[in-house]
Amino acid sequence: MTRLIAIDWGTSSLRGALLDSNGKVLEERSDARGILTVPTGGFPEVFETLFGDWMRLEDTRCLISGMAGSKQGWIEAPYCACPAGRVEVGRKIIDIHALADMPGARIAIVPGLSDEHDGVPDVMRGEEVQIFGAMSITGQDDGVFVLPGTHNKWVTVKKGRVTGFRTYMTGEFYALLSQHSILSRTLDASAPLDEASFLEGVTRADNGHGLLHNAFGARTLALFERMPREELASYLSGLLIGEELRTQSLQAVGEVVLIGSSALTQRYTLALRATGVVTRTLGAEATWAGLHALSGFLDTDLRTPA
Repeated sequence: MTRLIAIDWGTSSLRGALLDSNGKVLEERSDARGILTVPTGGFPEVFETLFGDWMRLEDTRCLISGMAGSKQGWIEAPYCACPAGRVEVGRKIIDIHALADMPGARIAIVPGLSDEHDGVPDVMRGEEVQIFGAMSITGQDDGVFVLPGTHNKWVTVKKGRVTGFRTYMTGEFYALLSQHSILSRTLDASAPLDEASFLEGVTRADNGHGLLHNAFGARTLALFERMPREELASYLSGLLIGEELRTQSLQAVGEVVLIGSSALTQRYTLALRATGVVTRTLGAEATWAGLHALSGFLDTDLRTPA
């Protein structure tokens, strides 16, 4: 294989990169056609529109991660149970042949990971690739990896394998409270980050009274004009992220590797450093490195859809 088309196909959008044999990014593309916008049976057409020219390059393969492998996606790639590393995931990659005018095309989908806590399952799709990429980039095969997003993941890695993870709906709760609750009338969700107010929220989250009480304070601080409207969104964000951090055993963590957009990793960096935890940040390069690390399995006999 001389080229790899690496694709992260999510719920509301997707992004792709053309990589050379060493994993170097030659070109990147993004589009708003996430899986929820694709009609039944429409994935091959969308793929052809967005990446068909790349696929026609000589000796090119494609590996897709994310929600394209879900029940609502292109083809379901069943979850791989933890503990799992690159080998376990690689062996469960699903091979698909769906482009009529390219019968020899090699397109495959990466499975997600599953974990269980007290009888309740937890899942991820796409983040496992970012973790493998982060390990490849940093050379770190033990530690805590945090992936901020709508549903944040806290992941424990030992000897190169994901031993477990937990998901927190922090981003979604922020959207609900800031846009659809009484708090939306007193804060400006589009205001830029105010670090002081954000850290005040992080600190307040540790007062022992819980998020349900502390969140109401975002309204009364506005009611009594104790905090400007443009700072309240940062304060609420700090409360939510602080609540998330409050559930972690940070005393035993030497360094946290953050993987995600700069807007979100900046907030987690501030919050974690305020608690004395050292952080390291990676972005989209973790996805491309992870898919490249898994691409060797494209030269093996992959599973095909049932």
